[in-house]
Amino acid sequence: MPPRAPLVHIHDHALPDADFARLWRKVRALGTERLRQTYQTTFWFDLGQPSNIVEQVILELRPRVPPRRGLAGVEWWFSRMRTTDVQVDFHQDRDEKLALRGGPLVHPRFTSLLFMNSVRGGALAVTKALPCEDNPSLAPDTSDFDLAMPRPNRFVYFRGDLTHGVLDADNQIPNGKLPGSSRLRVTLVMNWWAQRPTDIPTFAESKVYRSLALAPRAPGARPTSAGRRR
Repeated sequence: MPPRAPLVHIHDHALPDADFARLWRKVRALGTERLRQTYQTTFWFDLGQPSNIVEQVILELRPRVPPRRGLAGVEWWFSRMRTTDVQVDFHQDRDEKLALRGGPLVHPRFTSLLFMNSVRGGALAVTKALPCEDNPSLAPDTSDFDLAMPRPNRFVYFRGDLTHGVLDADNQIPNGKLPGSSRLRVTLVMNWWAQRPTDIPTFAESKVYRSLALAPRAPGARPTSAGRRR
């Protein structure tokens, strides 16, 4: 039997080094701002004029995600956690607020991540199997996972209806807090949607992470190199 096609597509050195370094400086400068609400601090970007450095990066990364047509925009947020205390169960990305209101299950076209740093463990695990409530971290009943290790400037994407989660510092299914501590595992998460998810604000509407905002451009000024790439 031929091997199955990979579920996760990996691109190393996804951004030019200078662009990645600039983004990482800005992300580190956020410090602990909304660290405890990191997964609830999400934004909508319609792939138009960027208002912050992350949206510039999204436009740079867009050519790496097929297809380019039929995308309404990107929902993005930061995942920041310690691999000794993984804060997210295995799940499928969805229009969360629509689902909680009893609406239909709607998935993004693609889920993608830009890893910002290396840490102990913390692999992304992706599978076609569904989450299982009987297992720690809702891990699916399967050993058939595609894995992607966190590496700086590594971009990965996969189909938006696939189950995924984060392994712990020992690259095992999380089952409680591990002894000791570890560095924050930081990733920029980008879900690519055919339609805007329910009640997700734009960056301008949110009033948070303001240090990521781009400086106003003077009339007639040329865009930055990141802003020109589409």
